[in-house]
Amino acid sequence: MPLTDDQKRERIARRIALELRDGYYVNLGIGVPTLVANFVPSGMEVILQSENGMLGVGPYPTESEVDPDLINAGKETVTELPGTSYFSSADSFAMIRGGHVDLTVLGALQVDEKGTLANWAIPGKMLKGMGGAMDLVAGAKRVFIAMEHATRDNKPKILKKCTLPLTGVEVVDHIVTELAFIDVTPEGLVLRELAPDATLEQVQSLTEPKLWIPAVGPKPMPV
Repeated sequence: MPLTDDQKRERIARRIALELRDGYYVNLGIGVPTLVANFVPSGMEVILQSENGMLGVGPYPTESEVDPDLINAGKETVTELPGTSYFSSADSFAMIRGGHVDLTVLGALQVDEKGTLANWAIPGKMLKGMGGAMDLVAGAKRVFIAMEHATRDNKPKILKKCTLPLTGVEVVDHIVTELAFIDVTPEGLVLRELAPDATLEQVQSLTEPKLWIPAVGPKPMPV
């Protein structure tokens, strides 16, 4: 059976959560990236930062935990962890621009084979604003993209060259989709892991640039 949209998003978020490490300062973008907060490995201390001025973001609240004053940058209600701190947007962006974020997870409209990212605008459609993505791709130590592998009409989102307005040039380190874990390297896109319900042929057909396969083949993607 094909995965539902929710199952795709959960798979992506769970896989990225495995890349977290104790003591990391992490920024999660709007959409699929925010789900990573629900899958931080048990016993691991990861400090989640939201660019609207919160350090110590917890998982999504249950109905009884909802506090309308606690929101992330996407205006979704969140929880706070013990020791959470609050500050101005200026201080928040100083953290990002100062290189203090170990890892950021962002959604994408397009990523190309050089790791160039387009994720904030589609010409002719209403803009909600660029958010903090341009600062995050420039300031974070590692940039992960969390997105579905293709558009709803099965057109590639991983392209030879982005065609939408750019967020950052050659800034992405890793792309995680419901089908694959891909590393962006100077030699090209390397298919590091393949989902158990996907094939090499399927993933390549939905990816515009050529994917490079490690000599031992891609590892099975944990799901």
